[in-house]
Amino acid sequence: MIIDPQIQGALMLRENIQDLIALAAVAEERSFTRAAARLNVSQSALSHTIKGLEQRLGLRLLTRTTRSVAPTLEGEDLLATLNPCLEKIEARLHALNDSQGAPSGTVRIVGVEYAIESLLWPKLSPVLKEYPDVKVEFVMDYGYTDLAESQCDAGVRYGDQVSDGMIAMRIGPEERMVCVGAPGYFHVAGTPDVPQDLTGHQCINLRLTNHGALYAWEFEDEDGTEIRVKVQGRAIFNTINPVLRAAKDGHGLALVPERLAQAHLDSGALRLCLEGYCPYFPGFHLYYPSRQRPSSAFGVVLDALREKG
Repeated sequence: MIIDPQIQGALMLRENIQDLIALAAVAEERSFTRAAARLNVSQSALSHTIKGLEQRLGLRLLTRTTRSVAPTLEGEDLLATLNPCLEKIEARLHALNDSQGAPSGTVRIVGVEYAIESLLWPKLSPVLKEYPDVKVEFVMDYGYTDLAESQCDAGVRYGDQVSDGMIAMRIGPEERMVCVGAPGYFHVAGTPDVPQDLTGHQCINLRLTNHGALYAWEFEDEDGTEIRVKVQGRAIFNTINPVLRAAKDGHGLALVPERLAQAHLDSGALRLCLEGYCPYFPGFHLYYPSRQRPSSAFGVVLDALREKG
C-alpha cells in the first residue's frame, strides 16, 4: 500500500510535535516524574517517547543522572528554537480562549505571611469579587520555594532575592527591616548603640524553613558595609507576626518589616533602636518563569498586583 506523501508528512509532523512537547516538558521540569505528571502520561511512556525522538534524530538530547535531567548541548540548541514557537502557540490559543468569555482559572502564589496579608490579599480581594470564575490560592512559605516543585504559578520575594531566569515585577514600595522593642524591655535591658551590642540582648528569632537555620539579622554601617549579627533569645518562631507579638509583650528585641510595626510604633507600644543601621532595600516583587503559560486569570492577577507609580 502506497501512502500519499502529504499524509505521511502530516503523520510524521504530528508525531514529532508531540515528542517535542514532551522534550520541552522534561527540560523545563528537570524531572521525568514531574513532566509525566504534567503531561498526564506514565513515566515509562515518557521515557520511551524521548528515546524514540533521540533515535530518529540520531542525537542525545538529555543527560540523565540519578538526581536530575538536563539538556545536552544539542538539546539546548533544539530547545532554543522550539520553546519560542511553543510559547507563541500557547499564547495564541489562550488569547482565542480568553476572547470567548470572562477571565477564569486558578492562580497559585507562594509568599511569606507578611506579603500575603499586606499586599496580595488587599490587591486581589477586589479581583475575586469582580471575576467569579477566577480562583487564587495563597501558599504561605518562608523558604525559597521552587515554583515547579510546588506547582505554583508565581511567588513573592524581595527584589534582591529573585532568582535569575525569572520575570520579576514590583508589587510594593521599598522596605526596610527595623529593630524594635517594648518600652519596658529597654527600661530593664538598656538600648543597643551598635548592631554588635545585640549579642548581649534577648532577641526574638525567626527560623527559616528552607534550611532550618535562624535568620541572621542584617544591618549596614554608614559607608554601606553589611553587618550580620547572629542573635540569641528564648523565643523562636517560623512566621513574622508572632515575632512582633513577642516583642510587644516585652520578651526581647525583634527585627521586623517597618510597615508591619508602624501602627505599634505610632501607639508607643514599640520603640525603634539602631535606626541608623537599618537601610532600605527593594520591596516585594512577583516572580514567575519566563516561559509562563499565560491565562486570563493570571493576566488579571498581574494587572491587579502591579505597583502603580
